[in-house]
Amino acid sequence: MNIKKLIGKLHLWLGFISGLGVFVIAITGCILAFQQEIESVTKPYTYTASRPEATPLPPSTLKAIAVKEVPHKQPNGILYPGKDKSASVMFYGANPDYYYQVFMDPYTGKVIKVWSEEGDFFHFILHGHYYLWLPPAIGQPVVASVTLIFFFMLITGLVLWWPKNKAAAKQRFSVKWDAKWKRLNYDLHNVLGFYILIIGLLLATTGLVWGFQWFSKALYFATSGGEQLPLDAPPLSDTTKAAIYKIPEDQIWQQLRKKAPADAGIMVSYAADKSAAISAHINYRPGTYYKLDNYYFDQNTLAVLPAKGPYTGEYAKAGFADKLRDMNYDIHIGAIIGLPGKIIVFLASLVCASLPVTGVYIWWGRRNKKIKKSPVTRSSAKMRA
Repeated sequence: MNIKKLIGKLHLWLGFISGLGVFVIAITGCILAFQQEIESVTKPYTYTASRPEATPLPPSTLKAIAVKEVPHKQPNGILYPGKDKSASVMFYGANPDYYYQVFMDPYTGKVIKVWSEEGDFFHFILHGHYYLWLPPAIGQPVVASVTLIFFFMLITGLVLWWPKNKAAAKQRFSVKWDAKWKRLNYDLHNVLGFYILIIGLLLATTGLVWGFQWFSKALYFATSGGEQLPLDAPPLSDTTKAAIYKIPEDQIWQQLRKKAPADAGIMVSYAADKSAAISAHINYRPGTYYKLDNYYFDQNTLAVLPAKGPYTGEYAKAGFADKLRDMNYDIHIGAIIGLPGKIIVFLASLVCASLPVTGVYIWWGRRNKKIKKSPVTRSSAKMRA
């Protein structure tokens, strides 16, 4: 067996192992690429008309309103998403898992909607994309393994696609739309698979950053020039110091408002206990998640606390590896270059979902190939009869 045949066998069996998982991950990825655009239509409560002459209500005021809507739950933080957006107080926890958001008019405090992730369409889709609707402890490593297999399948697919000569190359770059179904299916698998190769590898790579710690650490090591991925270590407030302000969240919010542009988003957490630091960020590009200045504040002194981890500090001051890590999600869904990027990711994901289907049909067609008898064979059979 030569090398190409061996790679063909490997490609085939890896496809059988991962095919269903690749299909589900890719189809759910198609939907998630346009999550924000879909929710802008289906969730009108996330929008509130801006009032340039008015000042939004501070975090403590909106918190007091929100806790009446979600009793017996501890609020975790408040998000002011930016111009023309509703403010939302967030409640989330585990054992059992829950996540609520109380959407309010940031200028009047009027409650517009109490949202729960239970029964939410995109929560269902996300669970499929991340876990294949399995328990997370099982689904997460399965999805990570399927993604890794898909990464290698793209590479083996390129080897199998590679033409032997110039004459063969002419057939590798275009789909013969007027051909019979078997040939058309073959072209759809090979030609379209080649065209989305780079995007497919990018989607797999960004997915593996979340999938495997060893991959995440290796990528950070390679992009940082040999540095180790720092562990997330949120700092603590100094409990020996007397509190300067009664409501530190409001003071921090005021500080960030002075720094942030008018259309930026601001998030401020609520301290869970006396030792917790207050986390906060400015989002300079609402709708994405990479261009953030992340801070930790001592809740007693309001001093900015140093913190370790790839998602800390000011974005402009971050190194290349940290910026790349910040961009991972937005690269994964294409948002890093706006709507054109999302369209590209959507189309590439759609092709990725089709590859297991067209691949199985190619395999099935080869196993059930009809052998045409030649005229000589038929005449010889008659003579024997």
